[in-house]
Amino acid sequence: MTFRISSTCPTHLLFGLAAMVAVLTIATDPLVAEENAVAARRWSQFRGDENGLALGARLPTHWSEDQNIQWKTPIHDRGWSSPVVADGEVWLTTATEDGLKMYIVCVDLASGEIKHDKLLLENSEVQPDYHVTNSYASPTPVLDKGHVFVHFGAYGTACVDRKSCDVLWQRRDLPCNHFRGAGSSPILYRNLLIFHMDGFDHQYAIALDRTTGETVWKRPRNIDYGTDNGDFYKAFSTPLVIDVHGRDQLISPASKACLALEPLTGKEIWRVRYDEHSTTARPVFDGTRLFLSTGFGKAKMVCVRVDGQGDVTDTHVDWIQHRGIGSKPSPLLVAGRLFDVTDDGIFSRIDTDTGEIVWKKRLGGKFSASPIATNDHVYLFDHDGKGYVFSVSDEPAQVAENTLPDGCNSSPAVVGDALLVRTTTHLYKISHHSN
Repeated sequence: MTFRISSTCPTHLLFGLAAMVAVLTIATDPLVAEENAVAARRWSQFRGDENGLALGARLPTHWSEDQNIQWKTPIHDRGWSSPVVADGEVWLTTATEDGLKMYIVCVDLASGEIKHDKLLLENSEVQPDYHVTNSYASPTPVLDKGHVFVHFGAYGTACVDRKSCDVLWQRRDLPCNHFRGAGSSPILYRNLLIFHMDGFDHQYAIALDRTTGETVWKRPRNIDYGTDNGDFYKAFSTPLVIDVHGRDQLISPASKACLALEPLTGKEIWRVRYDEHSTTARPVFDGTRLFLSTGFGKAKMVCVRVDGQGDVTDTHVDWIQHRGIGSKPSPLLVAGRLFDVTDDGIFSRIDTDTGEIVWKKRLGGKFSASPIATNDHVYLFDHDGKGYVFSVSDEPAQVAENTLPDGCNSSPAVVGDALLVRTTTHLYKISHHSN
């Protein structure tokens, strides 16, 4: 069945027809139904496959040490990487506090038992100026059917067989003084493993062959940072691939600018400039516009249309919100509503058309973890063990405030109807029942 929509059709009818097409497609296409079912059983990269959305999940809104905890597994040493999940396995990384030993851990989703705990990398020394709020295992792994790809910044990147936990290839020759520690997570695109290396001394995006680990392309940033102080060159954001009129773009945030690249070649398509550095949050995309938190130095939210060429700073920026934007937690886009939480706990909703903050609530605490959402609820986790639940609405109502003994620096994951929360000491599976 093919639908053609006239360019003269009123906007409200366009939205109605689009919704009808989506419903009919889901109802009649078994491949779509199967893809949705498979997606519900995995969370394969940082923020999942849809930037923090698990729309069909039926997650608990209340939990504690005595309520809705299916299992609780201690994770040794220290790591802020998020859990990733597929095929009944949960993978994450950790490292000793001094950074001299780096591990990969696999936990059985059903039981919480540790299936693999493998020392991957040993370092005789680590880079100076590591920041106390970071860890030596902050980048989140990414999964495909048979492999887990792990990244520890300049210390090493590796492909690990998920069945045997054998290392199939590794790279330890990519230069970058992260100056505060690594933070950008890798992603998979076709045959490529793509990640950022934005440090004090070197700044580039790079794509490796996922089978061999060999470099396919490497793109220097070529950004005017406005200073010779490398502290303002570093960044920690994870790339994002979006579809723009049938052409994929690799959204690649850096310090002082966000670039859109061709994912197969690294060739630049467009860029937008801003004043902030140490960009950390992963952007979100509504199909037409990108919503980007610019980083430290008083973060801004920039709304940029993605159909431009070259420097689009003066031509494709719809609005900039200068106040109340988080530097570390990524924004969340759900049901047409844009949410953001600041590092010091102000939760807000931003109008996507104007950039105006139309609702906000002070939670207190400190936040690094990015929020997630189902159809009905937004979930937020702070450093002190608080887990907040709000309704997805124009003026969100607080549904619950839950407490665990330790707080979160890593973002949560969802699989099925279960919430996977990594605190500073444990990995929790939170659900109404075993699944």
